[in-house]
Amino acid sequence: MKKRYHNSQKEVKGMDTAELREQFLIEDLMASGEINFTYSHYDRIIVGGAKPTNAALQLENFSMLKAECFLERRELGAINVGGAGSINVDGKTYDLDKKDCLYIGRGSKEISFTSKDSGEPAQFYILSAPAHKEYPTTLMKGKDARPVVMGSAGTSNHRTINKYIYADGIQSCQLVMGLTVLETGSVWNTMPAHVHDRRMEAYFYFDVAADQTVFHFMGEPQETRHITIHNHQAVISPPWSIHAGCGTSNYSFIWGMGGENQDYGDMDLVKITDLK
Repeated sequence: MKKRYHNSQKEVKGMDTAELREQFLIEDLMASGEINFTYSHYDRIIVGGAKPTNAALQLENFSMLKAECFLERRELGAINVGGAGSINVDGKTYDLDKKDCLYIGRGSKEISFTSKDSGEPAQFYILSAPAHKEYPTTLMKGKDARPVVMGSAGTSNHRTINKYIYADGIQSCQLVMGLTVLETGSVWNTMPAHVHDRRMEAYFYFDVAADQTVFHFMGEPQETRHITIHNHQAVISPPWSIHAGCGTSNYSFIWGMGGENQDYGDMDLVKITDLK
């Protein structure tokens, strides 16, 4: 498990491209036969990826957590972005197809990730946040997520937002997760931009074609910066930062948050004309 520490607005203003990527971009999430994690000190979020191939991958404990098991004081959300697979939680198996989501509650001990076909492995994007109570482990199929259609082809941001873990969906302590799918011909996400000083956010981009990229925008509204991102890479967004993107083609991304509240609509909007 790697670590990422806080960076203030003042520091980020002076960062070059390499420094921005080192501090905020997570490039190596999905490696065959591995589970990889990055621990962010923004709201103590853990960002991870599990790609099982020929054998199940066990969710191990980490000494840095100072806990008896990974989820002793945490909760976890996992969304499959690959082939069919399953997650076993304390002896119960949950089958996940692409875009299915599993919430795993605090106190769960034995967790493993499996692919149905090693030739087309499951790929689980994982977020974990501190938790103060137990909520039941819950599976939500992609088709059961409540879709919200936003934007338009005219502004190149026609997209469908699917909410999984949030106040009116799968119950959790503080974790919020969902995914957004952009229609063909649309490339902008989360525009107009916003900040929410009460919650950090992480974006994980997927279904980005191998020869395409996404320009992810971050920074204060009047001090924007960008990071180029490719398929199956994630970016950490501080609470004071905007988080928006523009691709060279359409794509999908998973958004996830932790922090003070679970109000999806808690955001401070920024006028497009005010961005600098």
